[in-house]
Parts: sequence; C-alpha cells; structure tokens
Amino acid sequence: MRQKASLTADDADTMMTAARAEAVRNGWTVTIAIVDDGGYLLRLDRMDGTGPMAPDIALGKARMSAMTRRSSKFWEDRVESRPGFLNFPFGLPIQGGVPIFHGTQCVGAIGVSGVGSAEDEQVAAAGVAAMADQLSTSPAGG
Repeated sequence: MRQKASLTADDADTMMTAARAEAVRNGWTVTIAIVDDGGYLLRLDRMDGTGPMAPDIALGKARMSAMTRRSSKFWEDRVESRPGFLNFPFGLPIQGGVPIFHGTQCVGAIGVSGVGSAEDEQVAAAGVAAMADQLSTSPAGG
C-alpha cells in the first residue's frame, strides 16, 4: 500500500505564521487560506481591514493550486489562450495560490488575497518557505 504525506495542524500553523509575518512586514492587509491536497480548508486568517470578498478569493486560489498541483498563476496565464479553463468547477485562476509539495506529492496549497496578485503570491510563498526543510520545491511545470 502506498504511503501518503499530509499536512499537520502544526505545519499549517507554521506556514500561517510565516505568511502573516510577510504581509505585516510589508504593511499589507490580506486574507490567507491554507488547504489540504483535496482543497479543504485547514486554516484561514482574515487580517483586520481586509475586504469582505478576500476570504472567498484566497480560498479559491488555494483550492485551484491544490486541486491542479500548479500555481494559480499558471492557470491565469492559460486562460488567456484557452478561456474554457474558466469553467473549471473549482478554484480561481488568479495569481496568489501556491501548491505545497512534499517530494513529488502535493500536500496542500496556500492562497492569499488582499493586495496585488504578485504580492499575494509573495505572501503565500513565504508560508511555504517556512517549511522548506521539510518540503521540496514543486515538480517541473508547476
């Protein structure tokens, strides 16, 4: 039987703390969503002053990354040439979602909303980087 890695509550807390610190360091007010490999919410942090749609957007970006095992930016770029990708039944193809890999296995994703898309992705990447000693980079094409 195959063994499968998964995020723990402590992993999610570590990543959330790092992502939030990146946002605070830059003076950004964001919402951060961390999901498991199936796109189910593990943690959500809506910073004071973040807009009312930000939690849904952050979760959508995270779900897109977890379910497809690619950054949401990848799908944002693909939509331009193939608008049919907008009909995916899950997620949101807008930059700001980053998958989390352990070896070759996607174990979840972080999605962020509240500032520019590149800055959202920077916050998400800071969360993933906090676990770098236990995680690997994404597989090619991510």
